[in-house]
Amino acid sequence: MNILVINCGSSSLKYQLIDSASEKVLAKGLCERIGIDGALTHQPAGKEKIKLTPAMPDHTVAIKLVLEQLTDAQNGVVKSLDEISAVGHRVVHGGEKFTSSCIITDEVIKEIEACNVFAPLHNPACLIGINACKELMPGLPMVAVFDTAFHQTMPAKAYLYALPHEYYEKYGIRRYGFHGTSHQFVSAKTAEILGKKPEDLKIIVCHLGNGASLSAVKYGKCIDTSMGLTPLEGLVMGTRSGDLDPAILEFIANQENMTLGEVMDILNKKSGVYGLSGVSSDFRDVKAAADEGNKWAAYALEVHRYRVAKYIGAYAAAMNGVDAIAFTAGLGENDGETRAEICGYLGYLGAKIDEERNRVHGEEAIISADDSKVKLLCVPTNEELMIARNTAALL
Repeated sequence: MNILVINCGSSSLKYQLIDSASEKVLAKGLCERIGIDGALTHQPAGKEKIKLTPAMPDHTVAIKLVLEQLTDAQNGVVKSLDEISAVGHRVVHGGEKFTSSCIITDEVIKEIEACNVFAPLHNPACLIGINACKELMPGLPMVAVFDTAFHQTMPAKAYLYALPHEYYEKYGIRRYGFHGTSHQFVSAKTAEILGKKPEDLKIIVCHLGNGASLSAVKYGKCIDTSMGLTPLEGLVMGTRSGDLDPAILEFIANQENMTLGEVMDILNKKSGVYGLSGVSSDFRDVKAAADEGNKWAAYALEVHRYRVAKYIGAYAAAMNGVDAIAFTAGLGENDGETRAEICGYLGYLGAKIDEERNRVHGEEAIISADDSKVKLLCVPTNEELMIARNTAALL
């Protein structure tokens, strides 16, 4: 069956049409600047990208344009919408209600709306995409695949915060974690590459991009992850601070005469390697600045790598050992220096990286030395394929 995968942002929409039997991408694209002036990039498999600038006042119009491109006589890959069997939607936050992907019903939509408080920038956009597809493709089965679902196997000792328990009971304040679809795909792929079953391995997945998170996957189930109630917790990221002393918020607010909202904006959008380096949120720019002698850029890279290494150590302890460590996402897949620097902290685990094998960029590979006690891997993530798989499995 052909499955249309939709990933809605507040002003963007990514899509892929995937043949679930062969797992081939038939077409993919991106709608940008929705609600502003509109830009559509569409790429049928094996053909050049098509760039258009149609007006896109809202997501419904954007999805209508996507469907027109998919069925277009010249640029399309299917003759009619009848050849699309289902739609799989990425939904950022499913709270505690959703522990796995599910078929979308009116009740499911209400439950997703109830989670808007946890992801006010993302969940409403997901719902816009769902409702637009309902309008344009009435009766077509749709599936919600949640970023948080894979992490719902965490035990209470991992997801509870040491706050008065009434805040958990009243408001659901706990660790949820994100990037779950990526962690699920990469942990399963890691086992496949090693020729073993996920149920036999202890795996640490390092999803390192502008947004970044780690997960401890023990025998196929996530037992801990670095992001928390929101994606702000955990690692140092492109613009996010990651872990810090919460008293810093009050201190900055008092010293700078800021509101809590203004401080939170700094932690989310002006911190991380961008804030520390003063250069950029793009790790390539920060590395270039460090190579030119910018000490703050060098500090930013060191802090980022050190934080990742600390989390790896914590998760090795949480699982009482680790069999494999997989690097994924933009930075994890393409930056051998970052992988090598992080693994340089892991000698106590018997982990040894192979310099030659580590010269991979976006390729699936084992990058550890033959005598490494822990397998080190580069594993490109594929969240869209995971969404398609989950959708096909439910149908």
